[in-house]
Amino acid sequence: MRRSGKQRKAELQHKRAVKRGDAPPPDKQPRRKTLRRPPKPGHTLDARQAADDASKAARKLQSQFVKLDHHFLETTKYLAATLPLPRPISADACLLDMHALCKPGSDLEIDQLSVPKRPKWKYTMSKDEVDANEEGHFRRWITQTDAIVERWHRQGNQPVTSDTDPGSIGEHVVDTMSPGEMPRPPTYFERNLEVWRQLWRVTEISQILLCLLDSRCPPLHFPPSLESYLATRKAKLILVLTKFDIAGPERAEAWTAYLQKQHPGLPVVQVEAYQQKLGEQGRPVYESHLPLPFRERLVNAMRQVHEEMLIPPERVRLDEAKLKRWNPPAKREIDWDGVLLARGKKVGSVVGGAAAPQGKSKEENTDDVQEPEEQSQPNVGKSSLLNALFGTHKVRASRTPGKTKHFQTLFWTHDVRLVDCPGLVMPAFMPMDTQVLCGILPISRVSAIPFCIHQIAQLLPLETILDLTYPSTNTAPLEDKRTWRDGKQSIAKNTDVRWTATDIMIAYANKKGWVTAKAGRPDIHRAGNAILRFVAEGKIAWAFRPPETDLTTVGCNEGNGIWVMRGAEQHDQDLDEGDDDESGDETDVEEIESSDDESEQESEEDVGEDANSQNADVKSTTFSRFSVLAIDD
Repeated sequence: MRRSGKQRKAELQHKRAVKRGDAPPPDKQPRRKTLRRPPKPGHTLDARQAADDASKAARKLQSQFVKLDHHFLETTKYLAATLPLPRPISADACLLDMHALCKPGSDLEIDQLSVPKRPKWKYTMSKDEVDANEEGHFRRWITQTDAIVERWHRQGNQPVTSDTDPGSIGEHVVDTMSPGEMPRPPTYFERNLEVWRQLWRVTEISQILLCLLDSRCPPLHFPPSLESYLATRKAKLILVLTKFDIAGPERAEAWTAYLQKQHPGLPVVQVEAYQQKLGEQGRPVYESHLPLPFRERLVNAMRQVHEEMLIPPERVRLDEAKLKRWNPPAKREIDWDGVLLARGKKVGSVVGGAAAPQGKSKEENTDDVQEPEEQSQPNVGKSSLLNALFGTHKVRASRTPGKTKHFQTLFWTHDVRLVDCPGLVMPAFMPMDTQVLCGILPISRVSAIPFCIHQIAQLLPLETILDLTYPSTNTAPLEDKRTWRDGKQSIAKNTDVRWTATDIMIAYANKKGWVTAKAGRPDIHRAGNAILRFVAEGKIAWAFRPPETDLTTVGCNEGNGIWVMRGAEQHDQDLDEGDDDESGDETDVEEIESSDDESEQESEEDVGEDANSQNADVKSTTFSRFSVLAIDD
């Protein structure tokens, strides 16, 4: 109830009288209980604690890589703005030359890099003892691998002193072999022990390993280190070529023949995990779907491998006593016809991993269940293939690599159980830009964006694919005030256009209207990030051809490198869909590791006379939010 002014005045006078001692204090009234609303779902203390534990577990399984040297970033940034791109692209660029791309060096062997193996353990050991043993073994492996990779990196970067002034880099630049070439980048591999433990646990419980390879560049997803590690496991191995729809049937068949020749005895199966439908506004929508022919090939390969597992080895067959005691490593009777027809609500019960329902009994994890494992490097479509096999959404899938953090175990049928293993970046003599091209590395972890754009632009005509206009041609020509006779005025045409990687990023930023917040210059890092995502996600279709392919029989790609040309309408729709994902006033901080630092220094850095002249050209081609305030003379 609201009190009047007289009541408040009387209360104030009484309170003062109590303080002076002229009046007795008032009697204390019992405090009324305040009724609190029940907490919302997920806002209780237990729910918050569970959320904190889940976030800690996610950070614990976050992939770890080395950070690039600042000198390397500055050097490649300058060279990306000065080195012209080869146009037209050589016809040999569409061939995947493994020896030239991943050459180990003069005193290094290609099989020196290895995958860390889990050290031996006993049931009598405690958890702390097992963890300490694994951590010590992993530290020794990291030290050994770092030394090999450092030798490989130094052999590719022979120090040559250059007198060219690269602006903010310094007076001398260290390039590869000559001042006009890009330095060899380092290679990335997984450095988090917890991620490797996921691979160890999964390979221990599986009898069949499905190694998924991107059909655009299969050998790069099956390096010698992974091949050697899987050869030591007792499980059978099947090579599965994914993204068949991007590479096309011709390249997929060629890669299948190549893998069968390089790895005799290993089954090679092609799969397609998506089907295209028309969504809203006529845009293509992709959903998980495995056509029946591909499903039959995969199930038949698993059936054949299972039959081989039921045959005892020769040393057992020669000993009758051992033959009686011998048990196959997998269940003898499996209904493979039921596996072929199982889909939809009939399959996909989660029985392990982060998505497992709580409170289930352990009796479901029977020892006689066949367990194929899907594992390989990131971004080859493991989770997407699982969803396509089940015919429904069961595990999280993403266009970017590294979505799966913890392995999950799901029933396909009551006989067969599938394990979705997180992808790992395996040790290999593979340059960083190649790992980015193949989608092995997450784009959010890439800091050398100009360098990657330069290297990829030597294989793909990005300016043609993105329909870009050379930055200098965007400016209006100066008015010629001289007097000319009729028909005598000469029109100057600039036919010598030499694209660089920085020109491509500037042109795409101008096309999208992306500018930095401070200086209003083209946001080249946001543009480069978007282009890298187009390439890694397959919106810019590309695929290598196997080495030793006769280009005269398959036809030259007319200077377009590894670009797989599709219909113009479908291509434009894919890029428009990607532009919507990249839309916004600011770039996500988590997506670009170093773009925020570069953008903040954009308005203050002074990179010498050459860089100033380039910036002057850039300023004349930008369109910021303040352009409408300009006064036209």
